[in-house]
Amino acid sequence: MANRLGMDAVGGSRARRVGRSTPLKWRVSDGLWERLAPLLADPPRRFRYPGRARYSPRQCLEGILYVLYTGTPWLEVPYRELGVPSGETCRRRLEEWSQRGLLPAAIAVLQEQLAEAGRLDWSRVIVDASLVEAKRGAQRSRAPSRASREAAFT
Repeated sequence: MANRLGMDAVGGSRARRVGRSTPLKWRVSDGLWERLAPLLADPPRRFRYPGRARYSPRQCLEGILYVLYTGTPWLEVPYRELGVPSGETCRRRLEEWSQRGLLPAAIAVLQEQLAEAGRLDWSRVIVDASLVEAKRGAQRSRAPSRASREAAFT
């Protein structure tokens, strides 16, 4: 019999709390999913020879967010413990969404929701140029580089 402080009369320890008190950061809330679901909907299945049923887009998105949040390699995602598809399935779905051009629209929805909540801070923005292709055999700029001259004198 527990007293009003939650202490067990026999063992003297508190009752164990079941469940998480804070949601996992890579889980997609129901409100956010209502806005993203129309964008990330699966294409219709073929009538004849439909193949294996696909994982839901929400599960795949949560797997993608897990990889982005934790930095875990795609092939090492603990999918059974998390209840998401395998890392390779999530990677393929991310590639599919990218090829279909759905990611910019989904990012726009996320930015809109963050702006509405007042949680979007554009004062800290990073521009990453590693995605710009460097073509082999492309013409070089005619402007001389100051970096090579300065490096020669140091």
